[in-house]
Amino acid sequence: MTQIFALHSAYGLATAAAAIDENVVEENSDRVLVPFVSARVPEIVTGIGTDPALAALRARFDRIEDLDALLGPLHPSGWEPDAADLPLLERLLTRAWNLDADDLELFVQSPQVAPARTLMSLFPRARITIVGDGLMTYSPMRVPLDHAVRSRITRVLHADVVPGVVPLVGSPVAASVPIPVAAFGRALGETDLGEPLIDTAGHAIDDGTPTAIVLGQYLSALGLLTPREEIALQRDLVDRAAAFAVERIVFKPHPAAPPLQTDAVRERALSHGVEFAVHRGPLAAELLVGRIDARAVVAAFSTALPTVHALRGTAIDSAGAAMLLRRLRPFENSNRVPLTIVDALTREDSPYREPGRLQLLVDGVGYAMQPEIAGHLRERAELLLRDLPTVERDRYFAAERLRELRLPGAPAESGVSRMLRSDGGTGRVEELRLTAIGARRRAGRAWRVIRG
Repeated sequence: MTQIFALHSAYGLATAAAAIDENVVEENSDRVLVPFVSARVPEIVTGIGTDPALAALRARFDRIEDLDALLGPLHPSGWEPDAADLPLLERLLTRAWNLDADDLELFVQSPQVAPARTLMSLFPRARITIVGDGLMTYSPMRVPLDHAVRSRITRVLHADVVPGVVPLVGSPVAASVPIPVAAFGRALGETDLGEPLIDTAGHAIDDGTPTAIVLGQYLSALGLLTPREEIALQRDLVDRAAAFAVERIVFKPHPAAPPLQTDAVRERALSHGVEFAVHRGPLAAELLVGRIDARAVVAAFSTALPTVHALRGTAIDSAGAAMLLRRLRPFENSNRVPLTIVDALTREDSPYREPGRLQLLVDGVGYAMQPEIAGHLRERAELLLRDLPTVERDRYFAAERLRELRLPGAPAESGVSRMLRSDGGTGRVEELRLTAIGARRRAGRAWRVIRG
C-alpha cells in the first residue's frame, strides 16, 4: 500500500509525524511526502520540503515528491485541471511516482481548495484522510465536495489541542481521530535545532527573566482591521501580558508585519516599566514558550494559544475578540470558529470551559456558517440558541443570520422585511407584481371571450 501525504505546513507535518509515531496510520506502507508551498509568494518562503528544522520529521517518510517542482511555474493553489484531463493525469502521476492507484491512501490538508481538492479527484479510488492544521480544523467545510470524493473521506487526524471537542471539517462522514497532545509536542520538539534564542538586538531572551510572549498576526492584511486598529489591538495585548507580573515582554511579530506595529508595541511595553524584546527567529511559538519558560502567551486568536495551554498548562489570554467577531465577513469566514474557540477559552468567567458546552457552541456557530454543508447540526444549533442569553447570542451570531435561518432568538421580522423576504427564489413584492400581471391577463382573456 502507498500513503501519499500532501502537506504544506509545519503544524500539519508534525501532526502527521505524531500520527505515525502513535501507529494511527497503517504500518508497512510506502510513505510518500508530497510537500508544497501555499503562500501567495512562494519564492520568499522556505517550504516544509526543504526547511532544515523539519528534517527529522521528513525522515518518517520513505521518499519525497516535490509538488512545487512538478507544477512550476504554476502555483499549487491554481492547479485546477479540467475534469476530462484527470484520468490522464492519474496515469502520469501513477507512473511518475511509482504508485498502485488501486491500493492508495491520500492524506491532505485544506481539502476545500487546490491542490488537495485536485488530488482527491485525480485519484478516484484512494481512501482519504484529512490532516488537521490547528484551529481551522474545527471549522466546517467551506465548499461542498462531490459525493465521489466526500464518500471516500474516512477520518480526520488532528492534534488534540482542544480536549473533548470534535472538529467539524469532514463531519458527519469522517471519524475524528485525536492525536495525543504529548505525542504532537514530541514531534514538534524535533524541529528545535537548539540555536541560541536572541532578540533583534542580539541579547539572550532565555536567561530566566519572568517573561510573557505576545504573538502578532497581522490582521490588517486580512482586511479585518485597519493598520491603526491593529496597532491599538497590539497595545491591548501588551497590557494583558503585563498583567501577569512579568519583567519582560517578548514580541514575536508576523513575518509580513510592518516595523510601525513593532514600534507601537515597544512603546506600550516600556510604559509598563518592563523590558521589551523582539524575536523574529523561525522557532515555532509553541517551542519558544518552552525554551523561555514563559508565564503567559497573549494573542488575538492564534492556534498557538490552545496548543501551549494543552502542552504545558501555560496561561493564555486574548483581546479584541468581540470586535473581530463582528468584523468577520462574510459570516461563513473560516476564521470565525478559531476566533470563537479562543474567545471562549480565554474570557473571564467563560460559560464554555467545559468541553461539552464548548462543543455545543462550536456546533451552533458551525451550522450558522454553513447551514447546507453542516445541516446535520441544526438541532444542536437550536439547542444552544434556545436558552442562550441575549448577550451571548449577540456575541457569536449575527441577527440577520439567525433570521435568515429561522433559528431561535432571531429578532422579529418587520413588515417591510416580510414583503421583501423570498419564499423560494422570488421576493414577496415581485411575487405580488407577477400575480397582478397574471390576474390582469386572465381578466383580459375573459373579456375578449365575452365580447366574442
